Amino acid sequence: MPPSPELLLGAALAVLIVSLAIALFTTRRQPAPTAVERRAGGPAQPPPVPASPWAAFRAGLSKTRHALGARVRDAFGRDRTLDSWLTDLEEALILADVGMATTQRLMAALRRRGGLDSPDAVLSDLKEEIRKLVAAEPEDEAPARPRVLVIAGVNGVGKTTTIGKLAHRFSSEGKKVLLVAGDTFRAAAIEQLEVWAKRVGCDIVKHQSGADPAAVVFDGLKAAQSRAVDVVIVDTAGRLHVKVNLMEELKKLVRVIARELPGAPHESYLVLDASTGQNALSQARLFREALPLTGVILTKLDGTAKGGFALAVRSELDLPLRYVGLGEGLDDLRPFDADAFVAALFESDAQ
Repeated sequence: MPPSPELLLGAALAVLIVSLAIALFTTRRQPAPTAVERRAGGPAQPPPVPASPWAAFRAGLSKTRHALGARVRDAFGRDRTLDSWLTDLEEALILADVGMATTQRLMAALRRRGGLDSPDAVLSDLKEEIRKLVAAEPEDEAPARPRVLVIAGVNGVGKTTTIGKLAHRFSSEGKKVLLVAGDTFRAAAIEQLEVWAKRVGCDIVKHQSGADPAAVVFDGLKAAQSRAVDVVIVDTAGRLHVKVNLMEELKKLVRVIARELPGAPHESYLVLDASTGQNALSQARLFREALPLTGVILTKLDGTAKGGFALAVRSELDLPLRYVGLGEGLDDLRPFDADAFVAALFESDAQ
């Protein structure tokens, strides 16, 4: 006997009621969009998970790792005496641009340790000596506001790009950043810094090309104080072909900063191009005559097979490595990490 129309209607109503109840329950469980989400036109996306220091350094040091690793494997790949291992290892380090003085320091430390009865023991001790060499105390984040950073370096080392990436890093941390265009000598330096300020979304203080850099810095510090800026990054000229004028100009900048903000500059970084290797050490010694340098930023580390230069910088200049350039992206200027550096220098790509 077929079901009556009343029974079919009742069944249909029951299905409709259950469907409405499920829809209502699901809607109530979903949180209401926030004001930020409504302005953005959709739910906020979770922030990207940053790459680990090991991953970033492994990618950036790939050329050095392949070159150095091949030489180290060749040195240890045969049944030979300890002296033969150490001699070939010394040559491998020098070819990786560690430098003669730093290489000899490392080899002397290895011999003092003793117990070097196998390639694995030699390599393990070498890693530990390099880690000890490049390790540095964490940077002292001065509570001062604004915190003033002076960035120095010769033309062509990537100084302006480094300033832009630093500004991006600080801005990403929620800090208000101000750039000061203190390189008034080099053509287009001010314009390049302006491009970075717009890209990062921070303010810039500038004068006309050829203006007195100390006057620009003075105005920049006044602006930073009035605008409640967290970080001031000061660009400087890098014209070593007129060394005396450059050094006097840098000294004047430091005096102006210290007068206007006692205790500043809080950091003075020297930017060095890793691909120039040992020649960059002479640049550093010149800048130390004028600036109270507190650290080194090593750029273009990803573009050279001689990343061992980082060891020479730390050893021969006695300055901590604060940041390293490991690529072209905005986030590829990374705080230096001794453990990640050593791991990336020696561990095989299979790991």
